[in-house]
Amino acid sequence: MDKLEIVDEYYKYVAKIPTGLQHIADSLRADNVQTALNEILNFSEGITWIKQMEEILMEQGVNMDLNKHQLEDYLNLINEGLEKQDFVLVADIFEYEVMPYFEQIIS
Repeated sequence: MDKLEIVDEYYKYVAKIPTGLQHIADSLRADNVQTALNEILNFSEGITWIKQMEEILMEQGVNMDLNKHQLEDYLNLINEGLEKQDFVLVADIFEYEVMPYFEQIIS
């Protein structure tokens, strides 16, 4: 996969994230916790893929400007909410913090 293909795949994937995050938040609010947890796992795996692609692109001189520290902070907040089983809080984090973060990357 060359640099342009990686960039294209990266942006295609990132563009889909806000819709998925809204679905997670909606699932949590509808008390469809198992579905939401599965989607959160998929989101987590997707973030790992994004980080790997960013490393490859950085090696090729392309900077995607993902704020990894901010993303880690969000993931920590989500984990804390999940540990407390505060699904309303987790839904709010996804909808009002993580989703705008990715919408900003897309724009």
